[in-house]
Amino acid sequence: MPLDPTEHPDWEIALEAESRMKTCYQLGEELGLTKEELLPHGHYIAKVDYLKVMERLRDAPDGKFIEVTGITPTPLGEGKSTTTIGLLQGLGRRKKRVTACIRQPSGGPTMNIKGSAAGGGLSQVIPLAEFSLGLTGDINAVMNAHNLAMVALTARLQHERNYDDERLAKVGLKRLNIDPTRVEMGWVIDFCAQALRNIIIGIGGRMDGYMMQSRFQIASSSEVMAILAVARSLEDLRQRIGQIIVAYDKKDRPITCEDLEVAGAMTAWLRSAINPNLIQTIEGQPCFVHAGPFANIAIGQSSVIGDQICLKLADYHITESGFGADIGFEKFWNVKCRYLGKVPHVSVITTTIRGLKHHGVTAGAPPCPPGRPIPKEYFEENLAWLEAGAANLLHHINIVKKSGIHPVVAINVFPTDTPAEIRLLRRIAEQSGARVAVSNHWRYGGEGALELADAVLDACEQPVSFRYLYDDDTPLSERIEKIAREVYGADGVEYSREAEAKLKEFENNPKYRDFATMMVKTHLSLTHDPTIKGAPKGWTLPIRDILLYGGARFLCPMAGEISLMPGTGSDPAFRRIDVDVKTGRVTGLF
Repeated sequence: MPLDPTEHPDWEIALEAESRMKTCYQLGEELGLTKEELLPHGHYIAKVDYLKVMERLRDAPDGKFIEVTGITPTPLGEGKSTTTIGLLQGLGRRKKRVTACIRQPSGGPTMNIKGSAAGGGLSQVIPLAEFSLGLTGDINAVMNAHNLAMVALTARLQHERNYDDERLAKVGLKRLNIDPTRVEMGWVIDFCAQALRNIIIGIGGRMDGYMMQSRFQIASSSEVMAILAVARSLEDLRQRIGQIIVAYDKKDRPITCEDLEVAGAMTAWLRSAINPNLIQTIEGQPCFVHAGPFANIAIGQSSVIGDQICLKLADYHITESGFGADIGFEKFWNVKCRYLGKVPHVSVITTTIRGLKHHGVTAGAPPCPPGRPIPKEYFEENLAWLEAGAANLLHHINIVKKSGIHPVVAINVFPTDTPAEIRLLRRIAEQSGARVAVSNHWRYGGEGALELADAVLDACEQPVSFRYLYDDDTPLSERIEKIAREVYGADGVEYSREAEAKLKEFENNPKYRDFATMMVKTHLSLTHDPTIKGAPKGWTLPIRDILLYGGARFLCPMAGEISLMPGTGSDPAFRRIDVDVKTGRVTGLF
């Protein structure tokens, strides 16, 4: 019997489920994978050879494509991963051939306050410890590839300082004249380590490197991770790695990984990481895990390759987007769908009653700042807060409708939600024209997600009038304006002097016409200000800078401050994580 999530923590539920896991060989057989396509990492986890699968199934029809997004979340999230896994289980209970693809969790949130993104309650993926603590090493490969670029750069700076042109020429090097004040990259580590945000490296003598200011960022924010998520093949990945801009020279020309002759070696670190990972839910449905890029500054999706494989293997495939529909869904809609060349059928908007109360500020709801527990009042019935906060949900429903994709609102319920609150939320959402399902997957697993599964199956049978927000040839300024007005609800856009200068440069250079527009904004508000809740009107989006990622081919207009290195809080998860030394089992994960 599965354990009760109201009485048992996630890690205990996972350990109980792991006693009856399917082997990766059984999962592969059920998916129709051949022996050569399955690359086992032990008995229960495998990588899947994407190239062999795509070659064999190139002409096979695609399954129905389902995306999972959400409302503007509280700092602790609203359960998109749990909903993704619950829907996977629910469709499995309906005897559908179904897969899902989710992002790999970073060690930073896992060891901090947010947990490992394995889902929760009776809707989790397993094995939990392996999923949460490195899986098959993809993040380690990303870190090694990224840091190798910095090794190449810092070594080159040292050698160009120490040696003249004749000495450099003896080993086949020409002077790059790197400007040490224009280094674009830092180092990466897979933890939230605020002490490493600003550092000095190269202290010592002439043979100890080049002394300069540097920094660390979390691995999921690496451009290498972003490239792993959007690459369509190993060839595409290799080309993009070579185009990463590491620094600029003293004449403002970019210095790339290709210039540093390190792109090939970086790709060698990633040769296995390009293959998606296969694990399972606690009910035995197949779930792929691949890539883990930031949603604030990158695409915030699992990989293009992962979705390509799953759409060929399954009749229904679920993919998850990071944060709310204003960020994750917008990038899925206008960027990932372009890379995939696929038309999705349904977008599931995950919402919770506590999350909408969080947006009921006009009705008196208290704030819920990051790093602090959710106020206890959120778990008491308050229809006024809920009704006021529902404006945020309606805004997200309208975002999805603009794409022509069918929205399905999933009310991710918890034991503290009252019948009156659920009835009110259902009525508000249905009046908007969206399908609505109450889903109790956290407590009951696939059985609790049957209403959601049925709503999604019904929506998948309806024709889709998919349309992008902007055309491929739309100038960057018009893209930003459309996203600000039609997605965020702003009245317009204003630019800093620096951002305006970069905007003109990018629009006038044909090199950047095929670069994706990757907006950078807080996930805690529809606006650029994380303290503003609900669905505000009468505001302007400020763009203070536009970042260039040459390898990922992203142009990133920045609205507000985004830290690439989160901090570890005062009560992090690692305080409760341990190992049973008699069995080797990890305890305390969530």
